[in-house]
Amino acid sequence: MSAATLGREASVDLDAIDCDIHPEPPRRADLLPYLDEYWQEAATTRDVDRLDLTSYPINSPLAMRPDWRPQPGDGTSALDRVRRDVLDHFGLRFGILNCLYGAQAMFNEHFGGALCRATNDWIARHWLDPEPRLRASIVVSLQDPVAAAAEIERLAPDRRFVQVLALAMGEKPLGRRYYWPIFEAAVRHGIPLGIHAGSMVRHAPTQSGFPSYLIEDYTGQTQGFAAQVLSLIAEGVFVKFPGLRVVLIESGVTWMPSLMWRMSKDWRGVRTEVPWVKTPPASIMRQHVRMTTAPFDAPPDPADLGRILAHLGSDEMLLFATDYPHWQFDGDAVLPAGLPDAARRKILLENALQTYPRLRETGS
Repeated sequence: MSAATLGREASVDLDAIDCDIHPEPPRRADLLPYLDEYWQEAATTRDVDRLDLTSYPINSPLAMRPDWRPQPGDGTSALDRVRRDVLDHFGLRFGILNCLYGAQAMFNEHFGGALCRATNDWIARHWLDPEPRLRASIVVSLQDPVAAAAEIERLAPDRRFVQVLALAMGEKPLGRRYYWPIFEAAVRHGIPLGIHAGSMVRHAPTQSGFPSYLIEDYTGQTQGFAAQVLSLIAEGVFVKFPGLRVVLIESGVTWMPSLMWRMSKDWRGVRTEVPWVKTPPASIMRQHVRMTTAPFDAPPDPADLGRILAHLGSDEMLLFATDYPHWQFDGDAVLPAGLPDAARRKILLENALQTYPRLRETGS
């Protein structure tokens, strides 16, 4: 039996929390009911339809696992596919939806904000209402942090929204005070900041300009994540907002130990410039930063995985994710081989419950 067949026919009961499920992005017709008359007309006359933020070709193997790709003539809805392929198949307790939608990257912050609000309302109505195991990130436009904070305030009473969603590469490093209204609102309501792989298409995805090939863009995403972690620490975000947790989604994992070591080493020589950073940056990362397990860029020898976890210095930094429907693993191999038994339960469930307080609430 092939791995792809195994993934559809076998089943497991993980009692886990999947921290990265991608709903099918909305179309214009999906969002029109949630827009006021002015923005309905704007979306129609400007022919704004599917604003997919996918940064690689839709037919690339990375885009969708073969057994998760809709088949011609299959009338199964996107929600029912998520139920069948992920929630039911893996026996999940919860799944967190991260909707990557082009409204987050629009230059017109007013239009982008209106589309983000409509997207959130669409997610609540068409995904969260019919499926109690689903939770969602709040989609916001970072072009207007004050409006983004207002959107967090608007949705905060709906406890099914458990995270604020940002992209790894945007206009400015996320630690800048420009973005602090977002962090203030998130902390007020106990909601982490999720930073997902992707770009607002403002700048080249590498420090040396635009690359030629997908492999360069895809692998180089870790540079964007590293820059954001550096910015959040150096700018004093975790000092100003000590309750903030940041989840790096689709960042990979194995680059983090070297960043921890490098920043902690260099900080000792230049910390007079950032006197508010009073503890080694590695300690700050262990306390405030989490990473999803998909993709898990583990070495081929399972014996080496324990060394990576030892270099992280924490078994609380990793959160389980399938990255549905992207192809990050075969069959039911949701976690890398060689993971110590003691860490499995924490990664599958306990770390997420600590990271997302709303998932611990009675009746969730």
